[in-house]
Amino acid sequence: QVSLVESGGGLVQAGGSLRLSCTASRRSFSTYAMGWFRQALGKEREFVAVIPVSSNPVYYADSVKGRFTISRDNAKNTAYLQMNSLKSEDTAVYYCYSASTITTDRESVNYWGQGTQVTVSS
Repeated sequence: QVSLVESGGGLVQAGGSLRLSCTASRRSFSTYAMGWFRQALGKEREFVAVIPVSSNPVYYADSVKGRFTISRDNAKNTAYLQMNSLKSEDTAVYYCYSASTITTDRESVNYWGQGTQVTVSS
């Protein structure tokens, strides 16, 4: 069993930045792809970004391309999501995930983080 602990959410004004972190409880983190989904109030959970073990290639949802950057530090068992130029439509609960293969399908996720709220005020 792997637990994923997220941090870094909060309230920010439109145009601002936040960085989310996701730390895994086990060293086997280094063998899993890592990523984020998000879920806005009343909407389905949607894919945001994913990064493989080798850190390349990475994939992003069209809605965040050019604004968000995903990265990882295998030595720290941690993945990061740098979010810049935030918009009100980015407001959601962000869920970190890990998967045995690189995937954008929530049905293929092996482990989920607890979620962290990101609120962007306009």
